[in-house]
Amino acid sequence: MNWFTRKDKNIQDSTKKELPSDLWQKCNCGEILYSPELESENFICHHCSFHFPISSQKYIDIILDDEHEVLFENISSTDMLNFKANKAYEDILKNTPENKEAVGCYYGSINSKKIVISIMDFKFIGGSMGSAVGEKISKAINFASEKNCPLVIVCQSGGARMQEGALSLMQLAKISTHLAKFSKKGGLYISILTYPTTGGVTASFGMQADITIAEPKALIGFAGQRVIKQTTSQELPDNFQTAEFLLEKGFIDLVVDRNNLKDKLDNILSILK
Repeated sequence: MNWFTRKDKNIQDSTKKELPSDLWQKCNCGEILYSPELESENFICHHCSFHFPISSQKYIDIILDDEHEVLFENISSTDMLNFKANKAYEDILKNTPENKEAVGCYYGSINSKKIVISIMDFKFIGGSMGSAVGEKISKAINFASEKNCPLVIVCQSGGARMQEGALSLMQLAKISTHLAKFSKKGGLYISILTYPTTGGVTASFGMQADITIAEPKALIGFAGQRVIKQTTSQELPDNFQTAEFLLEKGFIDLVVDRNNLKDKLDNILSILK
């Protein structure tokens, strides 16, 4: 009865502790996951093997050896079109930490094998591809050519950045041109498609690699399922636009668990370089 008395008198229990809001995460399969345990498993669902999006730093820890060099830190986005339709874009750029961008480029190694790697970050405006992203990836391609080492790009993007209009779309052709030159010189390019890889990234450098790898359950496509369904007037398979579906249809080469990614890349580099 003591509890009811306290409630009537609006007495608050000062010993009650608020639980952190991010202590649990819900997977696409419906499983409720304990965040610290999920982090210890590299953000892979133990129930369905869905790979949650992770930060650039996490991919660095998973893929690269301990020492690496950060490339092109001085390149960042600007509101070059003075995009008034969405003032939030200007605010995002003003409040962005220094040198933060939707892609990071690094010169490092995988088990002492030198590589250049570009890692996209979905947390920065949905990993959208703006002019700064195009410039950094293009420079990374040229740097890999100069160093005569393989290029790896980890794709994680919603597509082109609408706040930069046609300038954003131009990055597709720009990066693709640099990749064509890189390939002509005999360069090895490996792309890693993660959740999600969509829009212009899929339509360009995401699918231009010599070896295309995807993480399990990754969403990969150009247009959304609703648009495709309305356009074709057909029912789509349940696993449509997943890594497994694309592997079955021959669009990608491998589906690799995040925990095995470094070993798989090491094997590929050992064979092809």
